[in-house]
Amino acid sequence: MGRVTSDTATDAAAPLAHEPATEPPVWQRRLRRFGYVGRPRGDVRARLVPPFPDPGTRLWALCGLGPAAAGRLARWSGWGGPLLVTLFAGVLRFWQLGSPRKVIFDETYYPKDAWALLQYGYEGTWAKNANDALLAHPPQILLSPEHSYVVHPPLGKWLIAAGEWAFGMNPFGWRFTVALLGTLSVLLVCRIGRRLLRSTALGCLAGVLLAVDGLHFVMSRTALLDLIVMFWVVAAFGCLLVDRDRTRARLAAALPVGPDGLARPDADIGGQLRLGWRPWRIAAGLCLGLSAATKWNGLYYLAAFALMAVVWDLAARRTAGAPRPLRAVLRRDVLPAFGATVVVALAAYLASWSGWLATKGGYYRDWATTPEGRDSAWTWLPDWLRSLWHYQTEVYAFHTGLTTPHTYQSNPWSWLVLGRPVSYFYESPKAGQDGCTAAEGCAREVLALGTPLLWWAACFALLYVLYRWLFKRDWRAGAIACGVAAGYLPWFLYQERTIFLFYAVVFVPFLCLAVAMLIGAIIGPPGSSERRRTVGAVGAGVLVLLIVWNFIYFYPLYTGLPLPKSAWNNRMWFDTWI
Repeated sequence: MGRVTSDTATDAAAPLAHEPATEPPVWQRRLRRFGYVGRPRGDVRARLVPPFPDPGTRLWALCGLGPAAAGRLARWSGWGGPLLVTLFAGVLRFWQLGSPRKVIFDETYYPKDAWALLQYGYEGTWAKNANDALLAHPPQILLSPEHSYVVHPPLGKWLIAAGEWAFGMNPFGWRFTVALLGTLSVLLVCRIGRRLLRSTALGCLAGVLLAVDGLHFVMSRTALLDLIVMFWVVAAFGCLLVDRDRTRARLAAALPVGPDGLARPDADIGGQLRLGWRPWRIAAGLCLGLSAATKWNGLYYLAAFALMAVVWDLAARRTAGAPRPLRAVLRRDVLPAFGATVVVALAAYLASWSGWLATKGGYYRDWATTPEGRDSAWTWLPDWLRSLWHYQTEVYAFHTGLTTPHTYQSNPWSWLVLGRPVSYFYESPKAGQDGCTAAEGCAREVLALGTPLLWWAACFALLYVLYRWLFKRDWRAGAIACGVAAGYLPWFLYQERTIFLFYAVVFVPFLCLAVAMLIGAIIGPPGSSERRRTVGAVGAGVLVLLIVWNFIYFYPLYTGLPLPKSAWNNRMWFDTWI
C-alpha cells in the first residue's frame, strides 16, 4: 500500500525567491487565528499537478519480503488493493442475493416495469396479484400491453431488465445488475480516493467503508433505482478528477522554466492556452446524463459538478499565471464545458427514452395528436418531442405534489443521524419456521439503515471537511463537500414531500471519502514524529474496527436472517427504528 499522505500538497509552501513577499489582507490575518492559510506558493508545476508519493514498502518488508518483491507488490497495490476490496464487497453483495425470495418494498414497481420494457419497449400493466404469481411454482407473468403511468425515466429499469434477461424474472435476476453496480462502485471509490487523497491506503479504506455501510449494502441487494443513480454520479466524479489532473498537467507542461529549474507562472499561457480535446469531461457529462435518466435527482449533480469543473479550470488558470482567470475561463472554457456536460447529458437523457419513442403504446406517447395536444403551444415542434415534454411536465407535477403520508417517511434533517430508516421487509416466523430456532419466535427484517458508527463518524468528518475547505483552501475537501451537498441539500426544498432516508445512498460514497480524509488526519501528516503516527494509527484502526464490527452486528437486519425476538429488540437502538 502507498503511504498515508492525505495532506500532500495542501499546506502553504515557502514563497519562491523571485516572488515578492506581500502582506496579506486584514481579513486573512484574522482568519489565521482559526487555521486559515493563504494561497500556497512553490513550484507552479508541483502546485498544478501534486506529485503522487512513491508507494511504501514497509508493510511488505515487515511481512518478510525482500526489497525487490516488496517493491513489486507496492507498485501493484494501486490496482491490487482496490480489486481485493472490490472482491470483498462483491462476495458480501452476491451471497444469497435471491434471499429473501419476496418482492420487497418498491420492488413491486421497478422489476416489473423492467420486464415490461423487455417485452414492449414501454411499461405495461400488471394484474393486482402479479407479485404472488411471480413467486409461485411455476411462476406466472400476468402482464398486459396496456400502458401504465410511471414517474421515473427508463434507464434504471433497462439496466434491471438486463439482469432479468440473463437470469430470469426472479429475485436474483432483478437484483443482479444493482448488486453488480454496487460492487463496481466500491472499486470506483477506491480509485477515486487514491487519486483524490494521493494515498492508496486511504483510497482502499474509503472503499472498505463503503463496502460495510449498511444502507449501501441493502440498496445493492434491492432492485431500486437510487443505487443506480449513485453509480453514475460516482463514475462522473471520477471522470472529472481524471480530467482535472490531465488538464492541469497540460498547463504545467506549457509553462516556462526559470534558471532555478522551477516552472514559472506565465500570463499568456495561463490566460490564452486552449485546453484542447477533453474526453474525460465528455465521459462525465455522459454519466451525469445517465444518472438523470435513472432518477431526476441526478440533475442536481449535473448542475453542481458542471459548476465545480469550471471552478477547477479557473483555479488552474490562476495558478498558471492568468492575470484575469475569470475572464480567461469565460472566453476559453465555459462554452466547451457546457457542451461536454449539459449538451451531452441531455443527449444521453433523450436516448434513454428510445424504447418509448420507437413504439406507439407508451403512456402519453401520442398525446400531441389528441385534441388537447393539438390545441397546445409549440405545435411546430415534432409530435414525439411535444408528447415527451408533456410527459415530463406531468411527472414533475406528480413529484412536487407527492405528500401522501407514509409510515417510513423522514425529514432530511434526521438523515445523517439515521433518525428514521426504512423497513423493506418484515416477517415474524415462529419456532421451526423459516430457520427460526428460538422458542420465543423470531423476526426477519431487511432494514435500510446505514452502519450507525460510520454515519455518526461521518458527521464529524463533514465538519472537518468544511474546515479544510474554508480555512485550509483544500480543493479536495471542497470536492467531497460538493458531492454531499448536491445529493443532500436539495431535499430541504421539499419539506412537505414524502421522502425517505434511502435517498441518501447517492451521497454515501462521499461520506466515506470524508471519513477516510479524517482518518488520514488522525494518523498524522507526513513529517510527524513516529510516536504521533503510531498513536494516530492505533486510534484510526480502532475506529475502523468498530465500524466493521457495527456492520457485522447489524448484518442480520440487512439480509433478512432470522433473529430471536430479543436479539432483534436489542438492535432497535431507537424507538424511531421500529
